[in-house]
Amino acid sequence: MPYRLIKGRYHVVNYAPDGDTIRFEPADKATLLAITPRARLNRRGHTSLRLEAIDALETHYSPPAGGGALSQPLDLANAATDFLLDFVGIKNVVWMTERRSVAAAEDGTPGYILTRSTDKYGRVIAFVFAGDAPEDDGTDVFLDSARLAHSYNHAVLAEGLVFPTFYWGLFAELRNAMAAAAKQARDAGKGVFARDRTQTGVTVDSLMSIADDAVILPKLFRRLSDFLVATGSVDGFKQAMEANAEPVLDLQSANFTHFDTFIDQQGETVKLTRLPEELVFDPMPDRPTSSLGDLLEEDANPHLA
Repeated sequence: MPYRLIKGRYHVVNYAPDGDTIRFEPADKATLLAITPRARLNRRGHTSLRLEAIDALETHYSPPAGGGALSQPLDLANAATDFLLDFVGIKNVVWMTERRSVAAAEDGTPGYILTRSTDKYGRVIAFVFAGDAPEDDGTDVFLDSARLAHSYNHAVLAEGLVFPTFYWGLFAELRNAMAAAAKQARDAGKGVFARDRTQTGVTVDSLMSIADDAVILPKLFRRLSDFLVATGSVDGFKQAMEANAEPVLDLQSANFTHFDTFIDQQGETVKLTRLPEELVFDPMPDRPTSSLGDLLEEDANPHLA
């Protein structure tokens, strides 16, 4: 599976890293900007990485309808962030209040990423590695499961500190290796899997019931949060997800369908009927992430439709 190797340095000062997001400074900007669509670099010459195949618990998610930033259980969310910073060698991290951003750290640590693309926000979709690579910067590298095992993405999933979340474009060999790591962590009751209620069901009687108490797949958390902030109740959540028609591939049946197919709602109790590694999501490059929120706003204000 050919991936572009890009060398550089990791940065966190004046940023808000979490368990699946960190800033990266490429050694050669031209190498990074050759990716199509173009990656976005800020004034400091840093780009945001979206780490492939994993989803960490949210530390500051803002639903499109407002209501302020929400988080999932922070002990596990912060553990994933700390694991990332330790993996890339960033030391002596000083956080601002409530860990909203990093005030100081020994960052700028060397590493490299393997990437094939960016997302619709210009974030580089990447596998993250610490230290130097034997290949030259900018070369195409064949990423197999053996090399994948040395990435942060695989390491943090093996520790059970994130959920597997796959999107179209991830090669089957890599997806299978990540799914195997998730299964081992789940079977061992590690990290998020010790408290995961995604398949057993969560009673959604308030925002706090999913923000403070329950550990669930972050994608499901975001959809529930969007709905609860917009409506104040979980009533009608599955129907709204049906209307939103979020594309997904079911690996069990090899059929294309929609996310709502695997959402079961009985009153206030919501659960998924598939494990997250059994689904492959569409990144929906032509639709905003807030599409569910936009749909709800249109329902509440028909003149906007």
